Amino acid sequence: MHQFSSFLFLGGFLFFLSVLTGILPLGDPPMIIGQAIQNHGVSETGAANLVTAVVLGYRGIDTLGELSILFAAATAGGLVLATGKKKTQASADEDAGFIVKTAAELLFPLLVVAGLYIVIHGHLTPGGGFQGGVILAAAFFLPLLAKPSTTMNHNTMSLVEGFSGAAFIGIGLIGLFNHGAFLQPLLSKGVVGELFSAGTLPLLYLAVGLKVGAELAGLLANLNEEDDENV
Repeated sequence: MHQFSSFLFLGGFLFFLSVLTGILPLGDPPMIIGQAIQNHGVSETGAANLVTAVVLGYRGIDTLGELSILFAAATAGGLVLATGKKKTQASADEDAGFIVKTAAELLFPLLVVAGLYIVIHGHLTPGGGFQGGVILAAAFFLPLLAKPSTTMNHNTMSLVEGFSGAAFIGIGLIGLFNHGAFLQPLLSKGVVGELFSAGTLPLLYLAVGLKVGAELAGLLANLNEEDDENV
């Protein structure tokens, strides 16, 4: 019976492939949506980076879903790692050494500037809120590795994460009430290629960057504190 079901599945799969290849010419896939975005994405959103136009304009609700999944994962990880956790005095007194501490102090402002630059210029060049948020999280996590005696203010990170997420949804609701579509781009599109352009898309990416950075930084801090407890 098991072999029969396997052959039945294989036959159905081969039939599906034969029908699919008969409808779509091999090596010449239709690019209806992609071609439409290439032709009208810049003029409709004002974003020079078409990836930003797709992520925040044409499928902004999907991006909100991705942020929700990241929030749920970071919250679950933080709840598990933060249960009954205390730093031991031995781990609190240990430092990573002069070289690591000096490197952390030098890299911190550079990583913050690089992360913010990538977030703010996401509508102009490759990058954006997700990539820049990861760099920001690394910037705030690096001092914890260099000096384990310091701790991250989780309340501040929670506030940043909460306000940035609320800002993302709030901008989307304003577009819904004004134009009948959630996350509808607002404000003037400006001149394509300039910093102040693409309407509300840069504001959305800024909210994404702060939210992603705060969530990942908090999760990394919890992991670091958990490692200190186990040492």
